[in-house]
Amino acid sequence: MKKDIEIPIAKDVYIALVHEWNEEFSSKDWNAYIINNRKTPIEMALIVSKGYDEQVKTSTMRHAIGVVAPKSFEKVELIQEEVLRLNNEFFVTYYADNKLYEKRFLFEKGTVSERNLIHIPLIEKDGIFAK
Repeated sequence: MKKDIEIPIAKDVYIALVHEWNEEFSSKDWNAYIINNRKTPIEMALIVSKGYDEQVKTSTMRHAIGVVAPKSFEKVELIQEEVLRLNNEFFVTYYADNKLYEKRFLFEKGTVSERNLIHIPLIEKDGIFAK
């Protein structure tokens, strides 16, 4: 019976932190984005995020995004500087092709900084991809 259970592999969906200018507050902020690099849309995307280390744990945040079109992205949340000192985990669940997918993304503490920025395709800004 176990051999009959199909567990689909999540591909071409990413979480990235983008360091971008905030006009309203005249500051550079880190924003989390979900990126759909698939040729088909993803639906009912649910993103659960939290920050943690050995001594500290943040509140768990939940975000629902209806549809992320193919080859596009959506902003998930602002990440405060203090939280970047922690491990930041994003657990993403979504439907695509009549299947349920899930994947865990992690930004390890100390890895989110300006020295690690790379160009993020589709968004066309500098940021960092989660592992």
